[in-house]
Amino acid sequence: MHIGILGGTFDPIHFGHLAVGEAALAYGELDRVLMVPAGDPWQRAGRTVTPAVHRLEMVRLGVQDRPGLEVDDREVRRTGPTYTIDTLESFPATDRLSLILGVDSAMGIRSWHRWQEVVGRAGVLVVPRPGFTAAEVAEVLPHARSLEMEPVSINATTIRRRIRDGESVADLVPFLVIEYIAANHLYAKPDEDDMVVAPSDMEEPS
Repeated sequence: MHIGILGGTFDPIHFGHLAVGEAALAYGELDRVLMVPAGDPWQRAGRTVTPAVHRLEMVRLGVQDRPGLEVDDREVRRTGPTYTIDTLESFPATDRLSLILGVDSAMGIRSWHRWQEVVGRAGVLVVPRPGFTAAEVAEVLPHARSLEMEPVSINATTIRRRIRDGESVADLVPFLVIEYIAANHLYAKPDEDDMVVAPSDMEEPS
């Protein structure tokens, strides 16, 4: 089993996340992609995020009817700070793993907790972004592979602000997720300017 891991806040999940997951399935030769919402300890880094129970449910709704994409709650269930190596080590040793990372996260991976073990346990699939070359990524991660897809960048702060201001986000967010947001009155108040850029990374807590 070759499993892709796409982690992040998903606050909310949007079409950019889904495009990345589906590209990883198609070009990364994966059997499935797990969307792994970060748990509440992310708030300890000074970033305001929606409670994990809501973010988890939005991911569940977002991946409906998208074969190969699944929600995984292991980081939500874990207590205390979450490191990527902990997530990777929670999988059976027989599973082949690949992290799906934005190029910014891939370039900064050497600052991660136990980063050598991270890249020893999992391959890395890098999502392209203008301004970065494959050669630059190869200097940091020689064995990383780039996904064949158009760069996707969606600012989740803009999504939340549009919802707060009563504007449509139908072009950015799945309909079932929009319904959930409305039913639970999410993003009704101003928030901090955190960003979720497709793909969300598995950022190490500070």
